[in-house]
Amino acid sequence: MLDLAAGHVAALEHLSSSEGGARARNLGTGRGTSVLEMIAAFERAAGKEIPYTVMPRRAGDLTETYGDPTRAEAELGWKATRSIDDMVTDLWRWQSQNPEGFSA
Repeated sequence: MLDLAAGHVAALEHLSSSEGGARARNLGTGRGTSVLEMIAAFERAAGKEIPYTVMPRRAGDLTETYGDPTRAEAELGWKATRSIDDMVTDLWRWQSQNPEGFSA
């Protein structure tokens, strides 16, 4: 989550200093993470097993998808520095401390 926040700040700073308008950039590592890898990361962050069931692929499901962060690094000077475990641990910590989400 911290990498993503830093990427958004870098994009806003770039937008405020440029005259070219908004442009899409991928914020990520450039490496895909499978659903099973994400479940395992959340299990490590939570310190407990997460029940799940493997089901057949649905029509239209993508086999893999990921973004290329090359443009974000070149144009914003931004690059992801944290692992999936770091990001999931941060997300788990925040959600555990804020079970109702943001306060109004």
